Amino acid sequence: MRTSRSQALLVLCAMCAASLLAQEDTRSGNWPSFRGPQASGVADGQDLPDRWSGETGENILWQTPIPGLGHSSPIVWGDRVFVTSAVSSDPGAMFRPGLYGDGDASADRSRHRWMVYAIDKTNGEVLWDRLAYEGEPIDKRHIKSTYASSTPATDGRVVVASFGSHGVYAYDVAGGFLWKFDPGRMDVGAYDIPTYEWGPASSPVIWNDLVILQVDTQGESFVVALEVETGEIVWKTGREELPSWGTPTVAATSAGPELVTNASNFIRGYDPRTGEELWRLGGSSKITAPTPVFSEDLFVVASGRDPERPVFAIRAGARGDITLTGRNTGSDAVAWSRAQRGPYMPTPLIYEGLVYVLENNGIFDAYDLETGEEVYRARLPHLGSGFSASPVAADGKIYLAGEDGEMLVLSSGPEPAHIATNAMGELLMATPALSDGVMYVRSSRSLFAIGRDRP
Repeated sequence: MRTSRSQALLVLCAMCAASLLAQEDTRSGNWPSFRGPQASGVADGQDLPDRWSGETGENILWQTPIPGLGHSSPIVWGDRVFVTSAVSSDPGAMFRPGLYGDGDASADRSRHRWMVYAIDKTNGEVLWDRLAYEGEPIDKRHIKSTYASSTPATDGRVVVASFGSHGVYAYDVAGGFLWKFDPGRMDVGAYDIPTYEWGPASSPVIWNDLVILQVDTQGESFVVALEVETGEIVWKTGREELPSWGTPTVAATSAGPELVTNASNFIRGYDPRTGEELWRLGGSSKITAPTPVFSEDLFVVASGRDPERPVFAIRAGARGDITLTGRNTGSDAVAWSRAQRGPYMPTPLIYEGLVYVLENNGIFDAYDLETGEEVYRARLPHLGSGFSASPVAADGKIYLAGEDGEMLVLSSGPEPAHIATNAMGELLMATPALSDGVMYVRSSRSLFAIGRDRP
């Protein structure tokens, strides 16, 4: 009994520590990478308005034009917002939103300028911009994607931006160039038609002075950790993988830190300090885009291509091959799983004990985090071209950005209510960021700051 209580206490302490670290980042106003700390997408204490309009300016604190195209999300540290973009020399360059099955690549192979922008979060002023790379694209991109679909990451000292085959670039927060890392040719596209090229989207994360990158391609696939100050390789672990688009997640668990990657052959857990593989789980879709999320010592990992479309809840501390066998939906390592419920693009949201899953076609599900029991399954009041951005949450509300430019506000909990639908007037593909009472929304042409006017 003493041992059991001691183990339970250790688990509780580790879970509390992880939660406190994530809360500390959001309390300080920092949103350092895709979906914020540990990719949670959650930042309570924002007091955001329910209604706003990009067209009339209601509750829009400022709007700053961002040249070029980029599906990368904004990140925030201190008084600065960072975004990336790829500026084509073709003035008519665009992407194609919508729900369709085409795998075509964009015809735009014109000369581009890959840019990093630092913006004053209080007034939208561009503090600095840096040209990372200029030239003709090495790879093609999906007609729905852009050449700047990877979200940057920062630790408050260094800003890291990944532009696929064109390199990974690091700057200090004042805009000074620090280093470049060459990941090699990133041929990322359809697993079954290698001639299709869709371009990368996996974003870097920074953990304990390491920049961690997931690089899954038609050729060499690997996970690599770079020294944040110099870009030198600390460790590199090869993978037998198909192309993937999800961002890795590092979390502090009861069993120690774990780095989790989502990919087609296997979802994998690594020791982020060494790159050693700890566990692997088969059964994913052949195309994986959502990012792993973590809460209460569980990693929730999903993917949305038929026929698998799984959602897995994986317990921290797993070891070895934990692939489910037969018709089993759970095991000692897998708390629960569901087939045919995974999202294709949006990353799931864990909030107040529920797992929310948003499908591209507007189906919105909620499951109990601990048991996987379905709480509800609903169709959103807006569909249009569908949803690519991932949900975020604050203060009992969930925010969903539709591709056509409308943002829905829903209540969280077991009985959701539609609170508002807000028009931005521009296409929305990127996931918003939350910081100090403001939601930063990147559209096809602008960066918006949404919040209440305060004296």
